[in-house]
Amino acid sequence: MTTAVIIVAAGSGTRLGLNRPKAFIEVAGLTLAQRSVDAAREADPLAQIVLVVPDGQSNLPTGVTAVTGGATRHESVAAGLAVLADDVEVVLVHDAARALASANLFTRVIERVRETNAGVVPSLPVSDAIKRVNAEGFVTESVDRSVLAAVQTPQGFPRAELEAAYASVRADDHNDDAAVFVAAGRQVHTIPGEAVAFKITTLPDLERAQALLAPVSAGYRIGSGTDVHAFGSTLGLWLAGLHWPEELALAGHSDGDSASHAIVDALLAAANLGDIGGMVGTDDPRFEGAHGEVFIREAVSRLRTAGFEPVNVTVQILGNQPKLAPRREEAQQVLSDWVGAPVSVSATTTDGLGLMGEGKGIAATATALIKPLG
Repeated sequence: MTTAVIIVAAGSGTRLGLNRPKAFIEVAGLTLAQRSVDAAREADPLAQIVLVVPDGQSNLPTGVTAVTGGATRHESVAAGLAVLADDVEVVLVHDAARALASANLFTRVIERVRETNAGVVPSLPVSDAIKRVNAEGFVTESVDRSVLAAVQTPQGFPRAELEAAYASVRADDHNDDAAVFVAAGRQVHTIPGEAVAFKITTLPDLERAQALLAPVSAGYRIGSGTDVHAFGSTLGLWLAGLHWPEELALAGHSDGDSASHAIVDALLAAANLGDIGGMVGTDDPRFEGAHGEVFIREAVSRLRTAGFEPVNVTVQILGNQPKLAPRREEAQQVLSDWVGAPVSVSATTTDGLGLMGEGKGIAATATALIKPLG
């Protein structure tokens, strides 16, 4: 089945206040329109790509069918439908403002349309509490969010059915293609969407997109680290920067804090500075019984000497004990203070498998994102 992707890029971008059409604003070196075109091409290199643009717009991506948009989104999509090739059977409609939507999302929509011969939209669960309010701004009732979904683009449809829907449904009654399709009596399926496929409408949205793409273009680096310690025979565990006096301590030359040590290895690896063993040695008497704070602060110091600083760190603890949840926030605060950047902490078990599953020790894995100073 031949595919076409209509990319709606005719909006003025008034709410961004940048005095040019939103879809032709650059983020990390590429316009929103170009990023949408690239994702569509990666998903289906043979697809016809129709770009709906403002009147007089130049500097368009190559290899697209360009058409001038209308006064409304409905009119713009209709203009795109009017220039489809005769052999197109599946149509995706995508907002260029959702420029971070991945090629995988396009592919999944295409495949689902072909499987079902129905409409398909990506969606995300609604996480915020939803209230119905009156004209005066007072809350009148709560809305059950479990039956709600936030829909995204690209939205996909069988070409003939979408054209028929657009021919039969009033333009001013509906705000997206799925609504038009349903109003025409046709079925729309949902598939899981993507958090990064958010719509860029305001300056904070644009800044969010720039931040998400910055690591690719600004010398950011990622490192990972793992540390494992067996339990010893005495009480007084140190883990994630916290003391657990009623838990068995981990055996080791220092305090045995697997989480702190994994963070050190992740930070050092990101900057190509070796590992904790190379930094302090495994039997240096100066570090006998030393706590994780000593090692983390030393790793951060070496990072800065090398011209980097931490952006954020995640660490996951693997083991049956202790129960992390009651002290998770405390651990995150302590570790974030030592690192000088946000640290998120999580924990899991291994379902009875291995050293950790048998209750003989604790492991931790960490990932660190760093960036050049300044």
